[in-house]
Amino acid sequence: MEKTLGIIHASHITISAMEPYLRRYLPEGVEVMHLCDDTIQRDNIKAGAGVIPKVNYFKFAQYAHNLEEAGADLILLACSTFNYAAELARPMIQVPIAQIDRPMMEKAVQNGRRIGLLATLETTIPSSQRLLEIAAREAGKEITCKTVLCSKAFEEYSKGNVEEHNRILTQAVEDLSGEVDCIVMAQLSMSALAPYLKNTRVPVYNSGETGFQRVREMLEAL
Repeated sequence: MEKTLGIIHASHITISAMEPYLRRYLPEGVEVMHLCDDTIQRDNIKAGAGVIPKVNYFKFAQYAHNLEEAGADLILLACSTFNYAAELARPMIQVPIAQIDRPMMEKAVQNGRRIGLLATLETTIPSSQRLLEIAAREAGKEITCKTVLCSKAFEEYSKGNVEEHNRILTQAVEDLSGEVDCIVMAQLSMSALAPYLKNTRVPVYNSGETGFQRVREMLEAL
């Protein structure tokens, strides 16, 4: 398949986090172009939960335009914190734009009413909750959301301590499982936990698997 996938990152962390899924799900022959701006995540965090600097929305639209000019056939927003940027940019960009978390949220609302949202970064929570509510509304479902923040896990992941990151989140999944029908993991970096969640009491969805399954489908449909 001679197609090009352009991926916009708000942090370099997501580049390494998605590599296993790129290898597993992308059709042979697809070229990947990564465009990363760490200042987006930095400024999102500085602004605080629920606040996205307007300049970051502008940056995403500009980067999407740059990738389109460079020949991208599909653009993926790999950041959860400002997922609204994908919606704002679509009218300005001629090629399709995907958002990494959207398929995960759609799958969750199809398979449960009580949904657990597990996050490691506080600034991600409002955007993830909003996306979950949109998916539920479009599916005609009523849901409740139980949110759990494990900020210590993000600190450990950022330092390269993936094992401790996984231990903290595995315990959080176990604790949350008794209160919900399914769980979504709010950041792509949390997909590293997937191999340890084969026998959970409720389904646990990550954006690595669901997101790149959708990306493959979109590429094959082009």
